[in-house]
Amino acid sequence: MSTSRVDAAPTAMARPAAYFALTKPDVTFLVVITTFAGYYLASTGPLDFARLTNTIFGATLMAAGTAALNHYIERNTDCAMRRTWTRPLPSGTLRPGEALAFGLALDLAGALYLALLINPLASLLGVVTSVSYLGMYTPLKRRTHHATTLGSFPGAVPPLIGWAAVRGSLPVDAWVLFAILFLWQFPHFLSIAWIYRKDYERAGIRMISVGDPEGTATFGQILWTAALLVPATLLPAVTRLTSLHYFFEALVLGMALVAICVWAARTKSNQRTRWLMHSTSIYLLLLVSLLMLNKLR
Repeated sequence: MSTSRVDAAPTAMARPAAYFALTKPDVTFLVVITTFAGYYLASTGPLDFARLTNTIFGATLMAAGTAALNHYIERNTDCAMRRTWTRPLPSGTLRPGEALAFGLALDLAGALYLALLINPLASLLGVVTSVSYLGMYTPLKRRTHHATTLGSFPGAVPPLIGWAAVRGSLPVDAWVLFAILFLWQFPHFLSIAWIYRKDYERAGIRMISVGDPEGTATFGQILWTAALLVPATLLPAVTRLTSLHYFFEALVLGMALVAICVWAARTKSNQRTRWLMHSTSIYLLLLVSLLMLNKLR
């Protein structure tokens, strides 16, 4: 299969924009937000803004580098999907070697930055995230729908990086944040998998939504993971990371997300599922805000 389709000569701004697109800004933004949340929740007393900035910068470099390397690895698959065929490599704006060099440079720079300016644990977590995402999740997507579950592990690491940057260790509270982000990914990414199920099937990616014409398995997993997310989000109040006010606020927010999941599952239409996808993003931003506003220590 061809790795690119060159439609026209790229303009002067096309290449810089393409390099920016390689970093998957939406995914990288999620990494920034959750890394910041982990750092903030682990802090006691006034924030060390210089250290926070360095932590965010290092984590962003690694997230952007991993995204670029993912573009490189999946360049053939991206050609087969309408959702992704305008990306920098399928469109021919950038060559595969350029994406590979860019991704490796960012990943290496991020790992070294975190190791030298923060601590070895934060750097190690970044490296583990990148290696497991690229070496486990990415290739397994063409073999088993369980790749989504495996990919949720590296996807939940960013708050651990933030926490490790402050404490240099990972106590129970850090793993509670990990569990919350791990579970959140299922209703979010499975809603995407349902909307683009034809695309995934065309590209040979074995998402759970492929081969699930009635949506029973897909929405069943969305519903039970959203339900599990509710008690998981209450744990910060139980461990006294947050105030009791957070407990009730998170409970209301979680039940609202479950209600939206049920609403989407009734018809399983792409329109309702798209609303669910956007709702999960809003939910995460609100939940992170509640965690930080209600922090006890």
